[in-house]
Amino acid sequence: MGVLQEKLSSFYKSRWLVFVAAMWLQSWAGIGYLFGSISPVIKSSLGYNQKQLAMLGVAKDLGDAVGFMTGLLCEILPIWGALLVGAALNLVGYGWVWLVVTSQVPVLPLWAMCALIFVGTNGETYFNTVSLVSCVQNFPKSRGPVVGILKGFAGLSGAILTQIYALFHAPNQASLIFMVAVGPSLVGIGLMFIVRPVGGHKQVRPSDGKCFTLIYGVCLLLAAYLLGVMVVQDLVEVSETVISIFTGVLLLILLVPIVIPITLSFGPEQRHPEVEALLPPPQNKEAGKSQLDSDEVILSELEDEKPKEVDMLPASERQKRIAHLQQRLLQAAAEGAVRVKRRRGPHRGEDFTLTQALIKADFWLLFISMIMGSGSGLTVIDNLGQMSQSLGYDNAHIFVSMISIWNFLGRVGGGYISELVVRDHAYPRPVALAVFQLIMTLGHVFLGMGWPGSMYVGTLLVGLGYGAHWAIVPATASELFGLRNFGALYNFITIANPAGTLVFSSLIASTIYDAEAEKQHRQNMMLRVLNASEPLKCEGSVCFFLTSMIMAGLCVVGAGLCMVLVLRTRIVYANLYGKASSSRLRL
Repeated sequence: MGVLQEKLSSFYKSRWLVFVAAMWLQSWAGIGYLFGSISPVIKSSLGYNQKQLAMLGVAKDLGDAVGFMTGLLCEILPIWGALLVGAALNLVGYGWVWLVVTSQVPVLPLWAMCALIFVGTNGETYFNTVSLVSCVQNFPKSRGPVVGILKGFAGLSGAILTQIYALFHAPNQASLIFMVAVGPSLVGIGLMFIVRPVGGHKQVRPSDGKCFTLIYGVCLLLAAYLLGVMVVQDLVEVSETVISIFTGVLLLILLVPIVIPITLSFGPEQRHPEVEALLPPPQNKEAGKSQLDSDEVILSELEDEKPKEVDMLPASERQKRIAHLQQRLLQAAAEGAVRVKRRRGPHRGEDFTLTQALIKADFWLLFISMIMGSGSGLTVIDNLGQMSQSLGYDNAHIFVSMISIWNFLGRVGGGYISELVVRDHAYPRPVALAVFQLIMTLGHVFLGMGWPGSMYVGTLLVGLGYGAHWAIVPATASELFGLRNFGALYNFITIANPAGTLVFSSLIASTIYDAEAEKQHRQNMMLRVLNASEPLKCEGSVCFFLTSMIMAGLCVVGAGLCMVLVLRTRIVYANLYGKASSSRLRL
């Protein structure tokens, strides 16, 4: 009985159980992606026009992006408390919308409906923040894969929830709003005592690589399966029995990762003797405090005194040169020849507050490059319908489904590739972001040129690049600015999405599209007479050519900013990952 109790305790405290539970939580967290499915029933039930519905969409985007309060509450409340707040917001927001749509409560004015949509979608930020903060702290040396996988499941949640909803086959579309209100809230409450930091840095095992390989395999299988199901359901009329089978297989795939914590906790004990050596021995904080302060002072002087060519030396030679320079500074300080300055604020790689990060050039380089990349990518996603129609495609559904899959694979693949860069080469992670932004540049060019089949290639490249941003940028922020206030930093970074779409979609794309549509309308007198009451439409590659070229150029600028950040942070990544990389090479 004692052995079983010990194994159950080990299972409950396993960082892999937390990771798997966070994946399930993220599978229900992307409720914002379902707005396109619930907006028609809101429009028809309340008699809204397209402009009023667009205002609800803006409220949804703001609720999904504004997470200042989320970051603050995650620092004050326990993790389970933050999840409970998110579940309550989701239930109240979308639950009230469901009551209004089904005429069970009086109809509210438009501003109140916008507020409810904002509140309901804002609950999603609590699910995202809790999942990322918990798992990044539990897997500090695998931040890229962890962030990529979790954000990938959030991006794929719309397709997952749509398939689960199809199982019920409810004739009333308003029931989808009910599922959006109740489903994520129940999942969040059910997992609120599981998703939490558990000291995962003390649970390093030699089998971790195999566990991540299994997770990646599940991700690829899930993406391929959902893509296949979407194509089948789009081309063939399937029965309820087939839909039930499709959904059952989907749920089984989502359950497969639980095998990892079960095997590690209840399987045969396989503890490697070198595992504990991977962790630094505990030190007496009080005894070492004065020495730490002294080292910090000398390190701040080293930044000013060391020659620039030192950073370009091999790791062993660089350490010797730095140690020699530090010894000279210590001796000079003791003799009074050097007046040692106290540093102001933390250095790169240490724990920053949001206020401290906002005055750093590194943070703004990362944030602006995020606006260039994710903003242009989201603009393509939001305008896929008009893009495909302007190029002569009747059904935009296939492109929407495909870009959601490429977005998922970009998030998972971006985390994996960037982790190879830092773990195997000790090179700054933003170099991977620069590569994906150049890939997005090609995608924008394909979309703008309008060649035959270019929509398929363009959505593939833009989807992969856009998804990679949400794996690489949060991991980079945690490495440069620390884990202590990661929740606040992450939620500030998410503002890049609405900021980018405000510029690219609202100001650039819509203005150019309307101008081209008006030009075509004036040139075609017959069309002008027949469609006088219909909104203007633009046809041909010219509709989005200039917009795509502008976004391609700005992605190149974003890649350039990433390379500037790479040059500024080489020493940080050499210190973080250089030892692990060199030891792996020796083995």
